[in-house]
Amino acid sequence: MSITTTLSGPRRAPRTGGKPAKLVVLLHGVGADGNDLISLADSWAPLLPTAEFLSPDGPQPCDMAPSGRQWFSLQNRTAPAMLAGIRATAPILDAFLDQALAERGLTDADLALVGFSQGTMMSLYVGPRRPHRLAGILGYSGALLGADNLSADARSRPPVQLVHGDADPIVPFEAMAHAEAGLVRAGIEVATAARPGLPHGIDPGGLEVGAAFLRSVLG
Repeated sequence: MSITTTLSGPRRAPRTGGKPAKLVVLLHGVGADGNDLISLADSWAPLLPTAEFLSPDGPQPCDMAPSGRQWFSLQNRTAPAMLAGIRATAPILDAFLDQALAERGLTDADLALVGFSQGTMMSLYVGPRRPHRLAGILGYSGALLGADNLSADARSRPPVQLVHGDADPIVPFEAMAHAEAGLVRAGIEVATAARPGLPHGIDPGGLEVGAAFLRSVLG
């Protein structure tokens, strides 16, 4: 499998023009690519006019579909296999974040990670393991991998907002409660929002929850 070590994807410049004061990085789910989430910027940019939005493509071609990208393989969904996959990919995402911040003269305190499904798994793994505290992590329809080691591994503790549909057939709704418990054990502040009747996706109510969170952590 060809793995891309330098990430790229669509972006949205700040509505105010000029240099961004904040950065929001959107991490897509398996089988999608950066184009899948970049439209979230259209909903949130009015509240975050100085923020730039980046939506990188995952580093691997999807191995379960003829198109799309992935952050790591889900062919084997046992916990050890998925944890090995995310550990292998984490340095690629870290390097992307470091470069994006350095190019804009920003720090981790100016950065929010937003994930959907597998992108949430990446966000919840990478975010707390970064040496400097992010502004926040917003995770939709995902799960927490590596929970047993998080207390020991965490180098920073950014606030987290989780959103999950209670009719999700892909990532079970119960994953949100498991993620919340693991984050709390690691000393990370976390809020949750259940979306009634929602399958695997993001609905208008979830967008509003995300907007409020991003506005609170990014000012």
